[in-house]
Amino acid sequence: MSRLLITGGTPLHGTVRIQGSKNSVLPILAATLLVHGTVRLRFCPHLLDVDTSIRILHTLGCRAEREGDFLIADAS
Repeated sequence: MSRLLITGGTPLHGTVRIQGSKNSVLPILAATLLVHGTVRLRFCPHLLDVDTSIRILHTLGCRAEREGDFLIADAS
């Protein structure tokens, strides 16, 4: 495991935005077909694999689209 050593005596402040992982979002997108209702996923990566999965969901009759930071899927 890596470690980050910070020196200087000045406290750190701020936020870090963590992007979602493709390896996590692809199985979650497939699982949205099993949910009766809307699924909202935040910070999904903008990758070709994710876009292809969205097109597959469309082909299977699921509504899936990006709205701001969210990917919204509805298979009802």
